[in-house]
Amino acid sequence: MVSKQPFARRIVIAFVFMTVLVSGAFSLSIVVIVQLIEVRLVSEELRRKLDTVLDEDLKQGRLPRLHSSTRFYASDRPEYAIPEQYARLEEGFTEVLEGDQAFYVYTQEINGKRYLLVQEQHEFEAREQVLFNVVLAGFIFTVLGAWGLGWVMARKVMAPVSRLAQQVRHRDQLDPLAPPLAPEYPDDEVGQLAAAFDSTLGQLRHSLERERLFTSDVSHELRTPLMIISSSCELLEQAPLGPRQHEQLKRIARASGEMRDLVQTFLQLARGKSKETDFAATASLAQVAKQQCSRWGALLQEKGLDFQCISEGQDNGRYNPTLLGTVMANLLRNALHYTERGHVHLVLETGGFRVEDSGTGIPLDQQELIFQPFVRGSQARGEGLGLGLSLVKRICAHQGWSIAINDLTSGGSCFRVRLDNAV
Repeated sequence: MVSKQPFARRIVIAFVFMTVLVSGAFSLSIVVIVQLIEVRLVSEELRRKLDTVLDEDLKQGRLPRLHSSTRFYASDRPEYAIPEQYARLEEGFTEVLEGDQAFYVYTQEINGKRYLLVQEQHEFEAREQVLFNVVLAGFIFTVLGAWGLGWVMARKVMAPVSRLAQQVRHRDQLDPLAPPLAPEYPDDEVGQLAAAFDSTLGQLRHSLERERLFTSDVSHELRTPLMIISSSCELLEQAPLGPRQHEQLKRIARASGEMRDLVQTFLQLARGKSKETDFAATASLAQVAKQQCSRWGALLQEKGLDFQCISEGQDNGRYNPTLLGTVMANLLRNALHYTERGHVHLVLETGGFRVEDSGTGIPLDQQELIFQPFVRGSQARGEGLGLGLSLVKRICAHQGWSIAINDLTSGGSCFRVRLDNAV
């Protein structure tokens, strides 16, 4: 499983973990070595003292010359009788515990006679404890030092990566005039990462530029034939035509108007924000709603639907009429296609609007998918390509608006658009 810890923290953890292992092993080795040396040195010292007592003091009739912490016992001398707890000890060095006290015992057997030296440990243990405290303090300070050094090294190692992340995050890398990132870094792993960013961003710039030029060119070239169709419809309206011909002419004019609005929308989106005049906020929500109601109200009523434009709040914002009109028109068109009976309501709110219908509704597992390009619901109607709601989502994202979909308890769907973040 990949760790989700920040990379700098992982460097610090690695430093500390390595130090704990190395320093811990070193400290443990010191403790073990001290214990081994303790046995060896004390055993040698007690053997030497016992030899001195046997070969010099006792042979010359003197009392054993020993420190107050050391006692002598012998099996052949009643005045130095061996205590019961030491009587069965094996020959050589032994460590004996008596309550809270510990003693070193050295036993030697000569010609069937046993001789012992018993020495208290408290002095040696005190020095040993000081040594262990020093080792423990060294271990703790080493770990703390590793943490501090690891933090410093992590900041130094991560500095170029953080700088690269800041450049990618805050600089407009999709701008064709943006300078490349790789020349600012040495030819190391970070430099290779910057070069990979440059390569990927370059391909993305080319793809976006091709899409922008294609959309712009197509939108621009379509304006002329659409103007011809529109003017031809106006001329034909003055000609003596029958009711059926007039109805067909209205459909052509209506489709031409819709295409003209779509072309204008695509053209504005293709230009991005290079021309702020294209995104001038000149219309109110009520004005755009009035225009769309006059456009779609008759079609909805011709289908036998109850269409109403309801105001539930006063909105004082100003919006781009083309973009807001496209969003509202696509939602009303969807409601027209997917509602066979009942009602379609356009409800104006403070900071947004919603479109409610009594249609077939949208299954919960499809409510997010329908905003993707070329995706149509399982109950798709008409000959659309599944681009209407995708365009709505794209416009909302471009303008900082939001759109959500909910099922109504009475049946049907509710699309709600919030315009609060609009400028």
